[in-house]
Amino acid sequence: MSNIIFWIIFGGIAGIIAKAIMPGKNEPQGCLLTIILGIVGSLVGGWIGQMLWNGDGITGHNIGSYVTSIVGTCLVLFIYGRFAGKK
Repeated sequence: MSNIIFWIIFGGIAGIIAKAIMPGKNEPQGCLLTIILGIVGSLVGGWIGQMLWNGDGITGHNIGSYVTSIVGTCLVLFIYGRFAGKK
């Protein structure tokens, strides 16, 4: 249970950091959507990390996991911004 809470909190933090790195008018504005996209971005970043480096992806509290999560969240925000702008 504590892992789920950690990933929700970290997803929110990754979402906030990624929004600061990639500001834009098509980016999500709500806190809940930022957390959800942050969690999805963390999963995407972990998956990409596993594919590229044959490793464990996101492995806990270390700088590599944080960077991987933030990069994955930036990628998800970029894709979200592209589709949100096509309304």
